[in-house]
Amino acid sequence: MPQIFPKALNPIARTIILCLPIVAASTGVGLAAFYRSSYATGIHETPPQPVAFSHAHHVGQLGIDCRYCHTSVESSGFANVPATKTCMNCHQQIWQGADLLEPVRNSYKTNTPIEWNRVYNLPHYAYFNHSIHVAKGVGCASCHGRLDQQNLTTQHPTLLMEWCINCHREPEKHLRPKSEITSMLYTPSAPNAEGKPAVWKRSDFANFGKLPDGKDEPLLGTERPTNQKELGLVLKDKYKVRDAVTMTNCSMCHR
Repeated sequence: MPQIFPKALNPIARTIILCLPIVAASTGVGLAAFYRSSYATGIHETPPQPVAFSHAHHVGQLGIDCRYCHTSVESSGFANVPATKTCMNCHQQIWQGADLLEPVRNSYKTNTPIEWNRVYNLPHYAYFNHSIHVAKGVGCASCHGRLDQQNLTTQHPTLLMEWCINCHREPEKHLRPKSEITSMLYTPSAPNAEGKPAVWKRSDFANFGKLPDGKDEPLLGTERPTNQKELGLVLKDKYKVRDAVTMTNCSMCHR
């Protein structure tokens, strides 16, 4: 049988064979990098909105609590987008003639909701419930970042599964007293309004009622730990956060 390829092609064939693993590895690294890139995950993406709403102004400068607009965040699986009436509670009195707010006024006059563009797009197969995270002491800033510094709302985390699992494995790193859930300036070592060490408040345990013997929580009025790990472990126990095995079970998010 005659030789199909000349011997001069042997070095080329060896080079190709040696390069195949390098090409495969480079492709894998490239795909992994793309999977975690801002282009694929949407991190720091700022979708265009019908109204240039600024959290930095409303939350950071005016000090409006998150729950004034997102009224269902403590009791529902989703954080509702506020109705136009909520906006007009203030803007009937201030900035009532601003061109920037014309879509808001038109929405109010025609009783037509403003069509906001979603910033956080979870996959349809992933279940997420806002209320349970709030009830267990996860602050708004843990997922949404410092909204009080965002003129236009951007996506803060990657929303990759590994991001969720890392928190579920060690929730104590992110838990805070319930009275501080919506605070953008909260740190475990932050003093109270009088400059003294912060103490446990009744609102920190409000949703859990009294102890089985009818007595109040013994921590009330005592100083809170100023170290996040110590504080988180206390809250993990008090708020009855489940163990890491249960929290990372597939059915926790994929139902």
